[in-house]
Amino acid sequence: MFSSIAFPVFEQSIKDYHQYDDIAQPINNPFRKDKIEHLLYAKNWVDTVQWHYEDIVRDPNIDPVAALDLKRKIDASNQVRTDMVEYIDSYFLEQYKEIQPKAEAKINSESPAWAIDRLSILALKIYHMAEEATREDASPEHRAKCQEKLNVLLEQKKDLSTAIDDLLADIESGNKYMKVYKQMKMYNDEELNPVLYQTKK
Repeated sequence: MFSSIAFPVFEQSIKDYHQYDDIAQPINNPFRKDKIEHLLYAKNWVDTVQWHYEDIVRDPNIDPVAALDLKRKIDASNQVRTDMVEYIDSYFLEQYKEIQPKAEAKINSESPAWAIDRLSILALKIYHMAEEATREDASPEHRAKCQEKLNVLLEQKKDLSTAIDDLLADIESGNKYMKVYKQMKMYNDEELNPVLYQTKK
């Protein structure tokens, strides 16, 4: 099952990041470049760094110049995340290119990679909620509330993992088929964002 491959890779990426917990630390991907695990690790690493960008930018005392720099890093990170999701979908398109969908096959509301993107973010939520549920300097009430939330997140992990595996099984059996749309983000494109293309005049 693909989720049983992906989730441990996400956990390893998160654990590796938190050895230093520094948004500037370089990635040291332990997987071979020809393996899907390499892409999954890289994808989650970007998610993990962005998670911490989002924490830092919410500091009420942050310097406005630093906040603007972080906002631009978040925009760039979002573009990289989107690109990586499309790379993961390309992997599945290649995997299932010989599958002939059945006449009654249906399309899913999201591609496999976008569901895997949600699993990557869920791994981050689980990690950080577990931290809060066991934080020694927090009140017992805080820890108890966070443990309740963690229990829900763990149930969500089970359900989402099952949904991903079921979707891939349906594609492999021809009961569903993949149709991938490029995201076509406009705000980073100098030809599509009016603020950017008007500055070029």
